[in-house]
Amino acid sequence: MSTLARWLMTGLSMWVLALPSARAALFEDDDARKAILEVRQKVQQMEQSSAKQAADAAKTNAQLLEQVQVLQRSVLDLNAQIESLRGEIAKLRGNEEQLTRDLADVQRRQKDISQGVDDRIRKLEPSKVSVDGREFLADPEEKRLFDDALAALRNGDFDKSATMFGAFLRRYPSSGYVDSARFWLGNALYGKRDYKEAIASFRALVSNSPDHPRAPEALLAVANCQIETKDFKGARATIGELTKAYPKSEAAQAGRERLAALK
Repeated sequence: MSTLARWLMTGLSMWVLALPSARAALFEDDDARKAILEVRQKVQQMEQSSAKQAADAAKTNAQLLEQVQVLQRSVLDLNAQIESLRGEIAKLRGNEEQLTRDLADVQRRQKDISQGVDDRIRKLEPSKVSVDGREFLADPEEKRLFDDALAALRNGDFDKSATMFGAFLRRYPSSGYVDSARFWLGNALYGKRDYKEAIASFRALVSNSPDHPRAPEALLAVANCQIETKDFKGARATIGELTKAYPKSEAAQAGRERLAALK
């Protein structure tokens, strides 16, 4: 029996005992039993209601506990997913940083390669040069060969210089250096006492470029070659040609002096 039922029964008993004896006599035994049964029935109903409420509460608590457990498992799963995502994010960040470094390295190498290509292209590209008062474009190899041949001449290596200038003229027949190369080839041949070939080289310059700044010197050099070969008649004719074509040149003045010496 529940606490509530015991309390009700106790109260009922006390109430019955408290009735005056005279009044109690008025009740019949059946009425008393009936009243007691009604009370018991109400108590039982109350007990059943309390039990039902307790069962419902227990069921509700069980359901809530189950829901809480489900939520706890969900939270644990979510936490695990979050940690996994954090790991993936950290990995992706690491990969991104590596890719950034790799990209920077590629860009740096690409820049170096591009710079190297540009430098090589510049080395191969024609550049403006000025020789004997004339400007023109020459590629780096062309300029190098001419300068090397001229350097050999200035060092007194006439054989080497003549060979190099001859090779230059064959390789670059249309070069802006051609006239100057013919002049210096003539000087190299003169230096090695190949006067016939020297005259041919000087004459080629005068014939192809009579307005070249070295043309007067070339004619004087022809006269000198003729003097070396004892062709004084030819030397006088050449000096006459020089003074007539280039009367105001220094070469013409020097030719007049040589002509006077020949007489």
